Amino acid sequence: MIIGPKYKIARRLNAPVFEKTQTQKYAISRTRKSKEERRKTRSDFGQQLLEKQKARFSYALTEKQFANYVKKALAKKGSNQSILFDALERRLDNAVLRAGFATTRLAARQMVSHGHITVNGKRVTIPSHQIKQGDVIGVREGSKTKALFNGLDERLKNFQAPSWLIVNPGEKSIAVKGVPAFGSQELLFDIDAVLEFYSR
Repeated sequence: MIIGPKYKIARRLNAPVFEKTQTQKYAISRTRKSKEERRKTRSDFGQQLLEKQKARFSYALTEKQFANYVKKALAKKGSNQSILFDALERRLDNAVLRAGFATTRLAARQMVSHGHITVNGKRVTIPSHQIKQGDVIGVREGSKTKALFNGLDERLKNFQAPSWLIVNPGEKSIAVKGVPAFGSQELLFDIDAVLEFYSR
């Protein structure tokens, strides 16, 4: 997926939607932009569009991919917010990122699409693959010595994965012990505004 200039997009959305924009320098520019934004008024549609873009870039999805997730969430009974959040978080590339195996979302996607990641011992090359409780995600044996995983052991020592993922640094594996709970982490976007945007 071609995203474009990350800092420019992050400044426009006024949110650190990319890992590499989550720096002190960016935080200062974001604060300055927030003050400028207060002087402007935005319509409900404009605000919903902004939140939708924040959500889409947070998970590095194309418009079509993201719209499909939202439409499926809206079509199901239950909490649409939880359903959408659950589907996005249970993407294989997201789990690889959340577990600390990759430092950026695009790096996690590359790990999966290039065949370095397995699910229950089988190689999976689809980043959008939906993992489920009981699955075990691992690094393919032939990939463990590749430069892509240099420093992983050291990085995992102090990494705090979400409670629904249990990381085994020695085995370079991730056990899916639960489901991502909506509200358990701070989102960079308003999920209600996103759902309203697609419900128009």
